[in-house]
Amino acid sequence: MSSLAKVPLTVIGANALKAELQRLKSVDRPAVINAISEARAQGDLSENAEYDAAKEKQGFIEGRIQELESKLSSAQIIDPHLLDDDGRVVFAATVDLEEVESGEKVTYQIVGEDEADIKQGKISFSSPISRAMIGKYAGDVVEVRAPGGVKEYEIMDVKYL
Repeated sequence: MSSLAKVPLTVIGANALKAELQRLKSVDRPAVINAISEARAQGDLSENAEYDAAKEKQGFIEGRIQELESKLSSAQIIDPHLLDDDGRVVFAATVDLEEVESGEKVTYQIVGEDEADIKQGKISFSSPISRAMIGKYAGDVVEVRAPGGVKEYEIMDVKYL
């Protein structure tokens, strides 16, 4: 038995992975099995592009199912609503920041690797900005090494939404 490290996921992220897994098992897998049997019925498989494509898709679906099952079995699911870290930045917290130099305000939620989506304000816990913020409090200033140099952000507010 291997000792897999727990992978942090928010409740929303875990539910999204569960929904994808359910769709793969109940919709995509039966559809590809059906496509393979239809392609088989056409006879000669050596030059059957539909068969090859269906087999390739089946391999992808089965691989993704295994990946999702593995991620979910090793997930540590964290509900931000249940966090009360006295205003400390932790995984799943939503943080309001202000860049010290420009005054530009941004809001990020710290999430798992699979959930990260910068357009939705969700950043991976392993990103440089997350690593700089974790453990800090509102009022603290953090330094983040960005491609354009070091940026300073003041943590304005920490919420557990």
